[in-house]
Amino acid sequence: MNRALGMTAAALGATALMLGAYGTHGFREHASAEAFAIWQVASQYQFFHTLAILAIAGFAPRGERWWARSGWTLVTGCVVFCGTLYALALGTSTAIGILAPIGALLLLIGWILAGIAFWCSASSK
Repeated sequence: MNRALGMTAAALGATALMLGAYGTHGFREHASAEAFAIWQVASQYQFFHTLAILAIAGFAPRGERWWARSGWTLVTGCVVFCGTLYALALGTSTAIGILAPIGALLLLIGWILAGIAFWCSASSK
């Protein structure tokens, strides 16, 4: 178990819930349909990736570096990608949108690292 990663996943999960609820019950009334759709995508991606991070934190064998790398890369990608989408939905300058593909790439790398972690775990037995 990776305690720091698990605590981070819990914080991401709590904020995903709060931001999703705010989007549905508060933001929707004041936002355009496009902004609300962007908000929903951010909330969904944050929640689904939080579940993956929580699984990695809770079930990955202690001390296996590929699992930790995967988890922290997913955290970084989640914050960058979802944070960019939330900012865009709130009307921040579209120039910040350049960060979304970087966050998406980090999410992709995190999943690839999880695959490597599975491969290394299986080959070590």
